[in-house]
Amino acid sequence: MPPVAPMLATSVAEIPPDHVYEPKWDGFRAIVFRDDDEVEIGSRNTKPITRYFPEVVEAVLRELPERCVVDGEVVVTNADATGLDFEALLQRIHPAASRVRLLAEQTPAVLVVFDLLALGDEDLTGRPFGERRAALEAALGGRGPGVYLTRATTDLDEARRWFDQFEGAGLDGVVAKDPAQTYQPDKRVMRKVKHVRTADCVVAGYRVHKSADDAVGSLLLGLYDDDGRLASVGVTSSFPMARRRELFAELQPLVTTDGEHPWTREAQASGTRTPREAETSRWNSGKDLSFVPLRPERVVEVRYDHMEGARFRHTTQFERWRPDRDPRSCTYEQLERPVRFDLGEVLGG
Repeated sequence: MPPVAPMLATSVAEIPPDHVYEPKWDGFRAIVFRDDDEVEIGSRNTKPITRYFPEVVEAVLRELPERCVVDGEVVVTNADATGLDFEALLQRIHPAASRVRLLAEQTPAVLVVFDLLALGDEDLTGRPFGERRAALEAALGGRGPGVYLTRATTDLDEARRWFDQFEGAGLDGVVAKDPAQTYQPDKRVMRKVKHVRTADCVVAGYRVHKSADDAVGSLLLGLYDDDGRLASVGVTSSFPMARRRELFAELQPLVTTDGEHPWTREAQASGTRTPREAETSRWNSGKDLSFVPLRPERVVEVRYDHMEGARFRHTTQFERWRPDRDPRSCTYEQLERPVRFDLGEVLGG
């Protein structure tokens, strides 16, 4: 019964051997429940998104077994169906029912399925993935037009080819699954290899642009640490001036007071990493680096090169907004963790 949190993946640098490999789809993660004529689609953060995708509900009723729970991805293709269109997918999350119906016709979504959690009266989550995959293949035709079974292989060389070739279709890497792994909701037990390093971060504040009081200079990013504290990890700031002014207006409803924000001076004093440590730049004593605190409710995906300690080494690049993500799910666990190595050995050759 819903809700069920999906099983998650940790980023790794190389595709591991001896796994089952699948393309990594770029859409909204979805746990789909069907019981006869009832369908519910649960999002990455377990909130129902059923009403936004009526065409997917119709496809589930038409193409999935009468009683089942599957794990998959809701995706939208581009106009000529040659690749994925995440921006069009974002537009599908709309409050107006009339707009939802129109978009369902103009930019229809499909469901790509890659795991089977239950079939009939049987809970399959305690069975190995290899068995779940075989049961999924037997239960699902997977050839569309609304529900598709993702490709899978155990051939590492083929997975490497997929990693290179499928990027041109809008997919963003490869997922590796242990065939003996049971389904573990909300646990990062799978592995994913992506073409770029990205992170989903909480937008918890902004700095005003140096040349305009009604424009955003940079967005301040946070990640939750193991103690549940929101740590400041860096900024993203590459926006045209017109967009900076739009962002300023969009963010005003989220402005809050210092005392109600996780980045208080008391939090800074207690050891939480906050932007307040940079309010006076050590490189320019006259530079104002104070910030406007925002309620930590919006999530943004950014690209970054690497981490330096607990923060991004350089300014990150804005990728996209992630309205499907729960801010509390933006933790350090999603980041690739490099293996520690002694610098002396590196310098020593």
